[in-house]
Amino acid sequence: MLQKKIQAAREWIRAHSLTFYIETYGCQMNAHDSEKIAGVLADMGYAPAEDKYSADLVLFNTCCVRENAENKIYGNVGKMKKIKQKHKDRIVGVCGCMMQQPGAGEHLYKMFPFVDMVFGTTNMQELPAMLADKLMEKRRSLNVRDDVMVEEQLPMLRMPPPLATVNIMQGCDNFCTYCIVPYVRGREHSRPIDDVVREVHTLIDAGYREVMLLGQNVNSYGKGLEDADFPKLLDAVAKTGIPRIRFMTSHPKDASMAMLEQMAKHDNICKQLHLPVQAGSTRVLQEMNRRYTREQYLRLIEQVRAAIPGIFLSTDVMVGFPGETDAEFRETVTLMEQVKYDTAFTFVYSPRRGTKAAAMTNQIPENIKQQRIVELVALQAKHTYESNLASVGKIEEILIEGPSTKDAGSICGRTDGGKMVNLQGSLDLVGSIVRAEITEAKKTTLLGKLL
Repeated sequence: MLQKKIQAAREWIRAHSLTFYIETYGCQMNAHDSEKIAGVLADMGYAPAEDKYSADLVLFNTCCVRENAENKIYGNVGKMKKIKQKHKDRIVGVCGCMMQQPGAGEHLYKMFPFVDMVFGTTNMQELPAMLADKLMEKRRSLNVRDDVMVEEQLPMLRMPPPLATVNIMQGCDNFCTYCIVPYVRGREHSRPIDDVVREVHTLIDAGYREVMLLGQNVNSYGKGLEDADFPKLLDAVAKTGIPRIRFMTSHPKDASMAMLEQMAKHDNICKQLHLPVQAGSTRVLQEMNRRYTREQYLRLIEQVRAAIPGIFLSTDVMVGFPGETDAEFRETVTLMEQVKYDTAFTFVYSPRRGTKAAAMTNQIPENIKQQRIVELVALQAKHTYESNLASVGKIEEILIEGPSTKDAGSICGRTDGGKMVNLQGSLDLVGSIVRAEITEAKKTTLLGKLL
């Protein structure tokens, strides 16, 4: 009966040439989920729309890692009310991490009666049934069950080559005290190596030149699998011959010499490592449940640079964690001055309901958080520019990704280390790896000349 209803919905969608638009918030994992959702919608007969104002179906794929993201989502969903009043047949849905938080999906479903469907991170495979309920029976859907496993073999509608993401695992077992991810993504489970390798081969055949292997903590890949870990996966993917491989995110407590050996061994594993430190104080790290000390982290940085000279390093840094003193903030500053990351994602701590840190009584005032983040952003901007200046005059291999967003008529691509380069050239070069001389450093990007 359900399959007949879904087929009837599919025929209706195709007969009326309906379109969809997905607005994605948050991390690369969310972007990857949006490609899966787009694949499901395309399989149902929907075609992509240029914007959410013209689409017949609008989905908001949400993030709950930061408070600002949640506030923005509520505001943007609310704006759809007037559009829905003018176009009553338009379908509006909200999905993703934010909806998976206890009570959040139910709250939004009640708060916005014009929203037709609400579903969580593990329920995207049930989207055809929800669409059938709406199209065939005019019925709203609320589906935020966490007792189901997301299917990896869902159809995908990817961005065009040359870049692709490949999910290698779901969930997180770390339970950092500030982080909501384990509660909305569930516990860790990994895909078999053969499945990942098969997907990469499919991407190669489709013209993709670079894959980003995704996981909340790729270093702990392999739990529940026989004879599988992240270094073995890296080795297997490198042997597919795809020109470039990147991965994120790596947890410092699980980063191993075996991983570094694979990175050094294979030319097609990019010499780039994202290694979130979060804080420079051992006491704060302990309160965060990060399970490494400042000294252990700095030793790891030394090992990384010894194993792979010239590696491009990036990190995540948080300011204003509950109880962080001025002296402990200064420890974060001195760590960043010592490491000198090529780039860093800096952000202010915001309480996430349901996490241990949100219940801590020693929350930091907002004005102090803002003072600290301004200083940290300025420091990292200095280090990023210095790193870019050091690239001037070098010859780099650059994978051309598409037209430049900075300079009209130019193209852009990334170095092996992940630095963005803008240069004069034809769009016919998209997907090619070219040699270029770096001619100028900007604050966050580079300029180059094709050789």
